[in-house]
Amino acid sequence: MSIDNAVTWFEIGTERPDEAQRFYGDLFGWSFTEEGTAEASYRTTEGGAGAGISGAVRGTGGASPSYAVFYVQVADVAETVRRAEAAGGKVLVPRRENDNGLTFAHLLDPAGSHFGVFAPPPAGS
Repeated sequence: MSIDNAVTWFEIGTERPDEAQRFYGDLFGWSFTEEGTAEASYRTTEGGAGAGISGAVRGTGGASPSYAVFYVQVADVAETVRRAEAAGGKVLVPRRENDNGLTFAHLLDPAGSHFGVFAPPPAGS
């Protein structure tokens, strides 16, 4: 079963990750695992006791405004960005690759809503 083009991740960016973790943990019972560093907090959660999509709280350190964004898993980030632009979308963050080989981009739909797309690292990476 392919999960391409499914919403499979969310991210909440905030300069107050402790407060966000407490809020979502208290409200929904989510537990978090710190996977970042002291300088760049990244706290992942399975969200919804495994029944929902996974996600994370990212500490922004005040470098950007707070946000919440969903990510759609796609087969090819560059092609998806091209198609989004052809359909009237705009690129907020051009295609990037992290150290693990995961590629992603942030886009705006024609109505101005922010979302992300990503492709996992190639198998065996």
